[in-house]
Amino acid sequence: MSRDTETAKPRREDYQRALSSMNTFMDIEVNDLMMLADRAQQFAVRRVTASIGVTQIMSKPVTVVSPQTTMSAAAHLMVEGRISGLPVVDDANRLLGIITEADFLRALGVPAHHPTHSIWQTLESMFSHLAHHAGMEGPNDPVAEHMVREVICVGEEQDVHDVLDAMKRHRVKRVLVCDNERHVSGVITRSDLVRIFFDRYTQGSALSAQVSG
Repeated sequence: MSRDTETAKPRREDYQRALSSMNTFMDIEVNDLMMLADRAQQFAVRRVTASIGVTQIMSKPVTVVSPQTTMSAAAHLMVEGRISGLPVVDDANRLLGIITEADFLRALGVPAHHPTHSIWQTLESMFSHLAHHAGMEGPNDPVAEHMVREVICVGEEQDVHDVLDAMKRHRVKRVLVCDNERHVSGVITRSDLVRIFFDRYTQGSALSAQVSG
């Protein structure tokens, strides 16, 4: 994925945007030209980044569960696979809902989404709960009883900015990639986005250093 950034050659539009961003009139000198080239390179990288499709960044295959999967079995899958959410699908792999860490905490009676609770207060609540209960309440409950049914999805034809917009608008940590019939093909988390933009940023910084060096 770093190849796209490496081949992000500035176009006339990038130089125009770079010149406009400097917000001044000046006699061009070497330093000015180097600064202009550096900014044009940055705009070129941003332009290439905007074309990243969801299929380039989504994780697949996706670990899924059925509505009848027990909460304990789902918890085991999440811990073993270090997964924070499991899509719930029917026999045709059509999305029905999702079960997340927060849903497990709610099933335990832990106030995971309390707006005034820090992570430490949430953990304290968990241990306090465990001190009074031998194990999870209803470990054999099917996930269908605790899953969230309204799941935020994007299509395979969309791009990274659609994902960002969906996460921001719905305040979610992940989106599923589905087709028109709700078949799950991938998942994108905030960690995936951080990784992508970090890779792009470091590659772009390296290129800018080469231009100004």
